[in-house]
Amino acid sequence: MNLMEIGSRAKVAAAYLNNLGVNKKNAGLRAAAEALLAGETDILAANQEDLTRAAESGMSQAMLDRLELTAGRLADMADGLLQVAGLDDPVGEVLSMKQRPNGLLIGQKRVPLGVVGIIYEARPNVTADAFGLCFKTGNAVILKGGSDAISSNREIVRYLRQGLEAAGIPADAVQMVHATDRETTRQFMQLKQYVDVLIPRGGAGLIQAVVQNSTIPVIETGTGNCHIYVDQTADFEMAAAIIFNAKTQRIGVCNACESILVDRSIAPAFLPAMKARLDEKQVEIRGDEAACQMVEGLVAATPEDWGTEYLDYIVSLKLVDSLSEAINHINRYGTKHSEAIITQNYEHAQRFLNEVDSAAVYVNASTRFTDGNEFGFGAEIGISTQKLHARGPMGLEALTTTKYIIYGNGQIR
Repeated sequence: MNLMEIGSRAKVAAAYLNNLGVNKKNAGLRAAAEALLAGETDILAANQEDLTRAAESGMSQAMLDRLELTAGRLADMADGLLQVAGLDDPVGEVLSMKQRPNGLLIGQKRVPLGVVGIIYEARPNVTADAFGLCFKTGNAVILKGGSDAISSNREIVRYLRQGLEAAGIPADAVQMVHATDRETTRQFMQLKQYVDVLIPRGGAGLIQAVVQNSTIPVIETGTGNCHIYVDQTADFEMAAAIIFNAKTQRIGVCNACESILVDRSIAPAFLPAMKARLDEKQVEIRGDEAACQMVEGLVAATPEDWGTEYLDYIVSLKLVDSLSEAINHINRYGTKHSEAIITQNYEHAQRFLNEVDSAAVYVNASTRFTDGNEFGFGAEIGISTQKLHARGPMGLEALTTTKYIIYGNGQIR
């Protein structure tokens, strides 16, 4: 099936979904979840094909972890669809209704975006998450995954479509672009007559390619050079535990800590304790000159390290002289994703919250919480690092727009 036909079918499906009630949508999600579980053998076998190819091509361990599906991860995907079914449906919500002096009642309500295109890399769980959130909000979705996960995505979409059909819903509510070549991807980014919004999920290269080449409006999801700043008043045990969690709990994710800033006044006492925790996972610490002189076993950082998203057991470390220097460094080198301060000083915490320019800013907590499920949104479509329409974890509301509804009784202008 060519892109024009996929787009045309998606438009038809979107018109159907626009009028689909919440009970029918929830029934479709439950049927899709059941179908995923029923397809476990086929889906995991297809995923093994992808893993074998990826390992032979030299894919990093972090990316292999993103690609891998297990029975447990597949069950989590199905459970994610059930969780979305249990969430309130934002479509149809009337946000305001005011009467004008001329008697007109002017209101605003939430409506679906229409057709959503998703371009993403080796994350087969995104296939189910994206479908679930788009479907719940009455959007048809066209999925364009990368070549690394092509077999997995093909089987997941096949079973999702089977589930929808079993629920009496058009399967074209979810479609997949099977071709993985760059020219097809470029053409997909030009499919403005059919696709209302395009959302890229993946590395910096993919995201920038979509932003620069798409004629479709783009919601930009971001890479994560996430920082943790250890303030001079920080509780050392808390700081070490948060850094250990944010860096090592899962390395191949965008909300993992990649950069650490430490107030110079506490560095001699804190750095050994921090290094001891990170040594438990053999994390390579790339420190500035002052840090390397204080603690043995660090690797000298280069200027490029301050802006790098490693997605590996590597972290950069820089000593700073003040909160202002920390904030300036983060705003220069961060990717506007997630940043944290560890402090017992209320004023420092408030300054950090107010002045750091990121989608999520934390006080005394791990950056790993920047996630749709953790924020109570159910499965997420991505983490938006832009400032228009949506920012931060994108749940159901981010996949809607609004329209004005106006009631009159014969008014003319």
